[in-house]
Amino acid sequence: MSGLDIFAWIVLIILIASAIAVFCIAGWLPGHIAKARGHPYAQAVTVAGWITLICGFALWPIALIWAYVDVPAPRKAESQP
Repeated sequence: MSGLDIFAWIVLIILIASAIAVFCIAGWLPGHIAKARGHPYAQAVTVAGWITLICGFALWPIALIWAYVDVPAPRKAESQP
């Protein structure tokens, strides 16, 4: 093998490792954001982030948006005088 072949293999390995790293970070990100923000459904956001990324990237942005959405507090019943 020539030096150019070795360089090509090194570049290929780095590209594959980078693609795997980006995939893992993208799957981890919605859940991490939800946990950091104290989201009440942080575990569900984590699962949604991984499932939507594995099954097709199209719905992954929805999981990311869900990580940022605050769930409104339930309204208290007004007391009658």
